[in-house]
Formats: sequence, C-alpha cells, structure tokens
Amino acid sequence: MKLQNLVSRLEKKHHKKLDLSLERTFNLLKKLGSPQNNLENICTVVGTNSKASMAFSFKSILNEAGYKCNLYSSPSLQSHTERFIFNDCEIDEQELIELLISVEKILGNDNATLFEIFTCAFIKYAENFKKNINIIEAGLFHQFDSTNVFKKNTLTLLGVIHSDHYLWLENKSIEGVIHEKTTKLLNSNIFVNKQVDEEIRKKIEHALEKNKSNKYYFGQDFNISRSENGFIQYQDELGELVLPEPNLLGEHQLYNISTAISASRKMFNVADDAIKKGIQKIDLKGRLQEIKKGKLKNIAGNNRLVIDGGHNISAALSIAKWIKSQNEEVNIICGMLKDKDHLEFMKCFEGIIGSSTLIDIPNQENGINKEELKKKLSNLNINFKLADSIEQSIKANSSDQNKTILIVGSLYLIGEILNIN
Repeated sequence: MKLQNLVSRLEKKHHKKLDLSLERTFNLLKKLGSPQNNLENICTVVGTNSKASMAFSFKSILNEAGYKCNLYSSPSLQSHTERFIFNDCEIDEQELIELLISVEKILGNDNATLFEIFTCAFIKYAENFKKNINIIEAGLFHQFDSTNVFKKNTLTLLGVIHSDHYLWLENKSIEGVIHEKTTKLLNSNIFVNKQVDEEIRKKIEHALEKNKSNKYYFGQDFNISRSENGFIQYQDELGELVLPEPNLLGEHQLYNISTAISASRKMFNVADDAIKKGIQKIDLKGRLQEIKKGKLKNIAGNNRLVIDGGHNISAALSIAKWIKSQNEEVNIICGMLKDKDHLEFMKCFEGIIGSSTLIDIPNQENGINKEELKKKLSNLNINFKLADSIEQSIKANSSDQNKTILIVGSLYLIGEILNIN
C-alpha cells in the first residue's frame, strides 16, 4: 500500500493522465542531471502492438549471449515494480519507493504525468548500470512520448503499426499513427516487424524514406516460417536457423521473435545457440498466457484457461488467428476500456467462438460497463452473456469440459486476473 499511496500522490502532479509533450520530461531530466545523455546501448521499441513481445524476446536472447540488460516497459500488470528491470532483475519495492520519492522531491512543484515521472526515474536509476543494454519500450505513439529523449541509439525495434488511439491525433488515420511513431526515430538501425498487410508496410517504408538509418524489413531482409513438418525456419543474410518451439503461444509471436533475432544477430553478433535457448526462456505475462494453476484455474477445471491483454484491432486479428488454429471450442470472456473500438475488436471473433461473456474490469473507472458494451455489440452474430465478476464468468464457462476459456480486451483486466489467481 505504501507504493500505491505514493503513486496516487504522484498522479496528482498533473491533472491529465495523458498530455503529449516533451517539455515536462526534459525539465525533470535536466533537474536530475540529464541522465539520458549518460546511458549507452539504447534500444528503443516502438509500435501499436508487439512491443512487449519484441522487447522481452530481445532481452531473453541477449541474456543467453551473456549481455546484461535494463528494461523499461508498460503498463503494469500486477505491480509497478514490473516496469523497472535493472541488471536483469525487477527492482525491489522499497528501492522503487525511495527512487520515486527522490524524483518527486527534485520535481518539486513542477508538473509531470505519472508516466513521465516513471520514465525519468527509470533513466536516472539506469545510470547505475549505464553500460548495460537499455531496452526502452515507448508508451503512446513516440514523437511526444517521454521515452523519446535520447540523442542517439543503437537500434529501434518497430512493431506492428495499426489503427488505435485516434482520439489523440489531428490526422485520425493510419497515416497519422505511422507519422507519430516514425517521424522522430533516430538515425541508427531500424528493424521492422511484419505488418497486418502490405499496404501498411509500404506506408511505413515511405514514412522512413528520409530517415538515414539502416533499415531491415520482415519479408525482405529477414523471415520466419513454419514448414509442413512443423519445423520453424528463420532466414537472414547471415544464414538460416532451424529453431525450437518458443514458449509463447500464437503464430504471430514468431514474427515478433524474428524481429528480435534479426536485431540480435546483426547488431550484437549473437551466436545461434544463444538464440535457440533464449526463445525458450522468454518471460512474458499477459499475451496468450496459459494459466496452468491457481484459484481461477481450479474454477476452470478441465477447461484450458488462456489470457491475452489485446485490446485493439490488430491484436484481435492475431488472437482470432490463434483461435482458428485450436482443435476445441473457444469461449471468450471480455472486458474493455471506454475509449476502445469495441465493435471492430469483437467483430474479429464472429463465427469462430462459441460465446462471449462480458464483464466489467474490476477497480477500473475508465472501463465500459458490461450492459453498455453489450448494446454496442448487439448487431454482431455472437452469443453474448453477462457476468458480475471474473470468478463468475469463468464458472459460467466451465460447465462443459475440454474447451478453452480465453479472457481478452484489456491489460488492466489481465492484471486483475493475475492478482486474483
């Protein structure tokens, strides 16, 4: 509670949760001694989707190759400490409290959003391990995101870019999203993940024409595929690799992993054996994660329980592809925030699921209530039910056996599930 009380206090440092600007971030960093200029080996991770998967895959591979990493990610699922990894270890809660209190004191009466304070705190503490590889996941977009404060970097992992967060854009289109995510990328090395379609990939390529980075595109400069006999084959100019099965569910994760592999081979000369071991040790929560034990798994009984924090259209497309590959009926439990494209998200599941149980996200004032969500989705050809809690929704979907219960719609919902379980 001590940490949460501190975070609640820090949230009051700015009246808006989101306010796209770099002025406050640079002001706080200057007060902290401009630590962003002292870090080495900066690897930025940008995109609408796949950021966390690429970042954690990249870290796992580099760790197997003997590199030490610092990792900044968002949002929190179970604890704010998850976002602060230094020297390959999650920060201790008391250390984080002390770090945030010191940053709060230096900030004084100036304004800053919570995300800006967190980002600056991470960068300041990373000075203690500044020669480590620093993997920095961007928050909203990139151009005015508080992670965009470095003068140079080693590389950028550019993930899936798709329609999301139009509310914050003047140009409310995929071109607007691409502009925000690419216009301020540093001139270094950019590794571009597989996109939802070729049209978006071409638009990204056009947006990066004036960027002087070395650019590596999925499908052109590196590739990954699963052969008919089930082998996973990775290829780039350095040669071909036959890979073991990674410990991430979903074929879309292969594309995310391949982007991390390409960067690790090209920029850090990682050996093949380290790549093979690294992809089997990726520690990523909340992305097609199967819950195999605990309170909620006990309620699910002989049914498979899988969770995914996907909340936008491109995430839904990847989840839908995974559902189609299953050999058993899949029933969805869904809770979402108010500002999401609920109809387009759920439309991806028409005709491929048995039913969808709608719930409120616990402890989330920005969530859409289940009754309103059901009204918005009433024209879809899906059997919708309502449940009053996470436990009740799982129990309602567990009367049959040997089916899959898949919980989707929000990372905040996934965090609640992990805490309950």
